[in-house]
Amino acid sequence: MLQRLFASILMLALSPLALAAPSQVRIVQQDGAHVLLVDGAPFRVKGAGMSGDRQEALAARGGNSFRTWSTGMDEARVRAMLDRAQRNGLKVAMGIEVGNERHGFDYDDRAAVKGQLERIRREVGLYKDHPAVLMWVVGNELNLHYSNPKVWNAVGGIADMIHAEDPNHPVMTTLAGFDRKLIDLLKARAPSLDLIGIQLYGDIGALPEKLESSGWTGPYVVTEWGPTGHWESPLTTWKAPMEDDASRKAALLQQRYEQVIAADTKQGLGSYVFLWGDKQERTPTWYGLFLPSGASTPAVDAMQYVWTGAWPANRAPSIRPLRLDGRVATDSIVLAAGKSYAAHADAQDADGDAVTYTWTVLHESTATSIGGDREDVPDEVELVLQQDGKGGMTLIAPDAPGAYRLFVEVHDGQGHAAYANLPFLVARP
Repeated sequence: MLQRLFASILMLALSPLALAAPSQVRIVQQDGAHVLLVDGAPFRVKGAGMSGDRQEALAARGGNSFRTWSTGMDEARVRAMLDRAQRNGLKVAMGIEVGNERHGFDYDDRAAVKGQLERIRREVGLYKDHPAVLMWVVGNELNLHYSNPKVWNAVGGIADMIHAEDPNHPVMTTLAGFDRKLIDLLKARAPSLDLIGIQLYGDIGALPEKLESSGWTGPYVVTEWGPTGHWESPLTTWKAPMEDDASRKAALLQQRYEQVIAADTKQGLGSYVFLWGDKQERTPTWYGLFLPSGASTPAVDAMQYVWTGAWPANRAPSIRPLRLDGRVATDSIVLAAGKSYAAHADAQDADGDAVTYTWTVLHESTATSIGGDREDVPDEVELVLQQDGKGGMTLIAPDAPGAYRLFVEVHDGQGHAAYANLPFLVARP
């Protein structure tokens, strides 16, 4: 019995993952450009932000890395994620949770700052030697709604500690936009950061100008980018943001990647698109490249194309802006309670797959969260809906006055889908 136990332990210790050494990750300058090297080979980040749940899909689509937002002390869970990444040929930018001032963390509290540093030291020690680790990401958007510059002293202290504990992996922090004042603070208070993470959405086209005006000449990764943000989008007359349809988002992702991210081969080391999954943030579809059902959208196809140069053999359906009562979102649609209205989704499938339509109406989100903080999905409204099976639908407007949003999903039966939505208002009688 003991011999079998010892043999099992020995086999586990001699497994490929147990024997694998940590990756040696460096940022060097070659011919005037910053280059990320992994075990001596150039590595341009083709990645996505996710929790680690869709790794196989990421690898199959041409991705080579993903980033997380927190690590934690659940060693079994984190090691399972890293082992899975190693099997899939993926590297992980390890997010480290750091207290945000907007959530109540006080950077004048020396005991709290020290306790945070020691907690992070333990986290780094647990995972630093895993071969799937690419780099450490210290906090997320710590500059969002903050006032105490001591946060950057804390970031600098964390970076110093990580370098001492783990000499094999670079350290960064991520910024929700940036300017010269912020960059000067980082240079003065956290000079040991190896690079920065830049997070821009609709305004990512201004990245070259922002780099120049801020004075940042070091390396960076675009650690979040994607569709036009809800805070950047046009609003209805009652201040509801208008979301692009799935096809418009895919086109913007391709354009933004090709014109901005891939174009910078001097300072840019690659990017992590947001989000390789699904998430409620103003709507259930705004930022996710997948639907809650798991269906992939045109945005996933677009990322495969920019990463590999080839479209998938079977693509998601395409869709045009949704229409309700013959109008589109920019018309600020107001309906009369209890009356019947027609809606239409103009969708196509380039592969000739038969498509099905799913329609829902939700109450408009009243969330005011920022920085990706948690939101609840608004309640669904039970309405009488009648479909014609060809993208047409009629509904009876809700009896209760207020703000609502109409959603449609178009599925091709192959695991792919397109979607669109629009806000509408039901007026008081």
